[in-house]
Amino acid sequence: MNSHLFNEAELFIRRCYHELGKSVSETQARVHEVKRHIDQYGYYEHTYEELSHGAKMAWRNSNRCIGRLFWNRLSVIDARHLKKEADIFQALLHHIDYATNGGEIRPTITIFRPAIHGRAPVRIWNHQLIRYAGYQTRDGVIGDPSSLSFTKVCLAMGWRGEGTPFDPLPLVIQVNGQRPLYMQIPKKLILEVPIRHPHYDLFGDLQVKWYAVPMIADMRLEIGGISYVAAPFNGWYMGTEIGARNLADESRYHLLPRIAKNLGLDTRSNSTLWKDRALVELNVAVLDSFKLHGVTIVDHHTAAQQFKVFEKNEMKADRDLTGDWTWLIPPLSPATTHIFHHQYEDKIVTPNYFYQPRPYE
Repeated sequence: MNSHLFNEAELFIRRCYHELGKSVSETQARVHEVKRHIDQYGYYEHTYEELSHGAKMAWRNSNRCIGRLFWNRLSVIDARHLKKEADIFQALLHHIDYATNGGEIRPTITIFRPAIHGRAPVRIWNHQLIRYAGYQTRDGVIGDPSSLSFTKVCLAMGWRGEGTPFDPLPLVIQVNGQRPLYMQIPKKLILEVPIRHPHYDLFGDLQVKWYAVPMIADMRLEIGGISYVAAPFNGWYMGTEIGARNLADESRYHLLPRIAKNLGLDTRSNSTLWKDRALVELNVAVLDSFKLHGVTIVDHHTAAQQFKVFEKNEMKADRDLTGDWTWLIPPLSPATTHIFHHQYEDKIVTPNYFYQPRPYE
């Protein structure tokens, strides 16, 4: 018998069933059933109830996430029965449509078949289901520099984008280690928000926008020793993810110099704090634009207050709170939040989400 798998499975079943309020006898019967399955086949299958609660527990245990207060509101879509690329593609489109919900974002995860005996039946090559392409040109990068390597892969497969700074990449799906296929997401399913400041012209002739939902597609979900290597999930954006990182980082869209110029800021010295002033106005633009278009978003101060409630809830439930301080503090004005002044134990607890090697690198 795979003793390690059984130990992980038993630990999960007992914890999960306790949280779900199941009886000791029902729990023990399920543990025995799982043991028999592992003895016979070398793995076991989760019931939908276990899968659903396990995915929620994984969100609750995600040390880098500040939005964990809403872990129990995760919608869990079971797609373990799907085997063909076309069906998996349709499931991903459904995820995009369901999660987007016209702008009223729903936290959602779609879970495909797990890896069995080390073999991955489904891999999604995208970092996020929606992400902008990055093109290397003689004049520099057009689009998102973080997408350069994946964009090259898509181009080599035959995909062609429009060459704009904001071209949504196709979905790339691989089944049973076979040749991956790319499929374009219909434009009508991609909700994008034009970014405009309520008072200033920050961008000049550059039409800046961002997609509404961050749907992580390349992480591995582990529940009770079972690895779901294709399980895209999403919450909603915290404004600083877009305004202080995606659009601001030098290694990304690097818009702060453009904004500073359009605001007439003195960029000759760091001591003028032109970067800080440009950064604040960029984040004002992101938050205002999302709210103007009716798309769910949270500012970092509200997110920190929500995390404080999560901390209290975990204490009441007698669960140890874990967290990665370097990720929990927002990238804008972190010292204004209570998180900056606290310490957290960065201990990994399962179920959880884990990074995994990119299949194309």
